Amino acid sequence: MTDNEIIGLFFARSEEALTETDRAYGAYCRSLTMNILGSREDSEECVNDTYMKLWEEIPPKRPPNLGAFTAKIARNLALNRRSAASAAKRGGGLHAIDYDEIAGCLPDRDTVERQTDERELTEALERFLRALPNEKRLIFMKRYWGFMSVSDIALEMNISETKVKTTLHRTREKLRKFLGKEGIEV
Repeated sequence: MTDNEIIGLFFARSEEALTETDRAYGAYCRSLTMNILGSREDSEECVNDTYMKLWEEIPPKRPPNLGAFTAKIARNLALNRRSAASAAKRGGGLHAIDYDEIAGCLPDRDTVERQTDERELTEALERFLRALPNEKRLIFMKRYWGFMSVSDIALEMNISETKVKTTLHRTREKLRKFLGKEGIEV
């Protein structure tokens, strides 16, 4: 079933929309939330919450890319759940290495001009990512958007872990230089 057909089911308020969404994007959402949360039960709850959120938002929204829309909701819900868990018990399974690896490439989040800076940063990141070769962009996005481990990326892409690590390191360096040229202080 196509995305437009699934969205049509949402607009018709047919519960089949949820079944078809799960069939099309459930495995990806479970993998994504599992990477973030590290718990199968929390992941499954998060995916169910994602479907509830989709039900609430479609209609009136008509997302141009149902997969990306669904993944974004699932990711945000998982990040919120992880944040709440870590506040309740310090260090509760955080993937701090993911942020530590890339933190040196990004500006400080606590500046006064934060909202403007974030918009400029988002636009610059999009330009940077569009300019990357497909394989490098996929590796970068799987690690920093999808929270995948280096070993999982290597396995999924059928490349060595060393290649993944090297690509990530070089891409972060290119990002740091790119942002500097863009006038975004790192």
